[in-house]
Amino acid sequence: MANCPAVHGGYSSDYVAVSIAIFAVILLIVRSSFPFLIHKVPSARGSAFWIPVIQVVASFDFLLSLVMAGNFLKYKKSHWWLSCYVWAVWVEGPLGFGLLMSCRIAQAFQLYYAFVKRRLPPVRSHIFLPLIVLPWIAGAAIIHVKKPLNCRCHLQAYWVIAVMCLHALYVAVLVGFTGAIRHIEFRFDELKDLWQGILVSASLIGLWVSAYILNEIHDNISWLQVTSRFILLFTASILVLVFFSISISQPLLTQISFIKRESIEFKTMCQALGIPDSGLLLHGEQAVVIDPNEPLDKLLTHKMFRQSFMAFADSCLAGESVHFFEEVHELGKIPIDDPVSRIYMARHIINKYIIAGAAMEVNISHRSRQAILSTTDLTHPDLFTDALNELIQLMKMNLAKDYWSSMYFLKLKDETSVRSNGYEMEQMSGAYSFSARLSCVNAIDDPFHQDHFSSGSSQDVHHPYP
Repeated sequence: MANCPAVHGGYSSDYVAVSIAIFAVILLIVRSSFPFLIHKVPSARGSAFWIPVIQVVASFDFLLSLVMAGNFLKYKKSHWWLSCYVWAVWVEGPLGFGLLMSCRIAQAFQLYYAFVKRRLPPVRSHIFLPLIVLPWIAGAAIIHVKKPLNCRCHLQAYWVIAVMCLHALYVAVLVGFTGAIRHIEFRFDELKDLWQGILVSASLIGLWVSAYILNEIHDNISWLQVTSRFILLFTASILVLVFFSISISQPLLTQISFIKRESIEFKTMCQALGIPDSGLLLHGEQAVVIDPNEPLDKLLTHKMFRQSFMAFADSCLAGESVHFFEEVHELGKIPIDDPVSRIYMARHIINKYIIAGAAMEVNISHRSRQAILSTTDLTHPDLFTDALNELIQLMKMNLAKDYWSSMYFLKLKDETSVRSNGYEMEQMSGAYSFSARLSCVNAIDDPFHQDHFSSGSSQDVHHPYP
């Protein structure tokens, strides 16, 4: 212990660094939960939800392990769970930085298959993520058996080289996946986030190596050890906030921030992607006469009918099929020559309606479900056709018969009638005001009288002067 002057910690700079780390964790949790608590964004299922949650937990583990292993707090290591091998090896490695890098690699892996291969990844995230963390677990087990740590929880030189190679390997893998998707014109900030994360993590590894070399060469200089500890925890806190604060697997959430209040308007993927005429029925839009004898799939293409039928289906707790029809209908508006937008929308539909346990999983056959999940082209125009046909048949048998005798249809008839009458009154009032203008303006005084004649002739409007 004589050669470890700063081993006990408890310096004022140590407490400042710990305060910064606590603030970083709080800010991370607030940023991650902000869309769900404030804007009531529905939580996703599957990897889109669990990977961000794992990143938050791993970020907390990472910062806590640095505090405990770096002796920032003055305490005696009288219990086994306070030892260096628990915090500096297991929590900081497999459960901290290693898990964070693995989550980012898993997300880059998903982006590569979706936008380059145009298919879903062959390995699900809940399998891929543990596999990619295995090298960290193996490395931690070897260090725990060999016990090469000193009183400052530092490794010997050849051990440091092996550990830094493992860190660099994961950064290189992330660079490889990111480089493979660099030509994709993403609609959100996925590529920017990946490059930013690579830069920050590589810089942090460089700082770690520099701090280690200085501490080992000048191990008798107390202020150098204290300063290096402060810089290490401070930069780690920045890493957590900059690199792992929000998940790139949820593009809608990247549009919501504390500053851009207008981003709240993006409530659906259709609106976020800028699909034309998505959302609610416009006020001035002309109503269409609804004929119950027409096929249901044709009626559902009318926005007013689809919204009324969707409200009825939701009241029967069976609205998933209608919501699925609407989003597939919106997907059909995206041109074939815009594959990136089509992939965004197709992935959104699959995650929301198709995968097992999805938030609004639809009742389709196993054959149709597997055909979608195993597709080799997420941009194919007929990707959801079979599933849609099955759901339309179910809606005809289960919902359509009851809808025609429901209050929702009666209300739709009234609204259609009001809209039609209002539209006709607008046309009549428009024609009236136009004619009145002509009747009080002399042709010789009207610089546009030739236009009046040409347009008025088609409406049987006669000028009062010869």
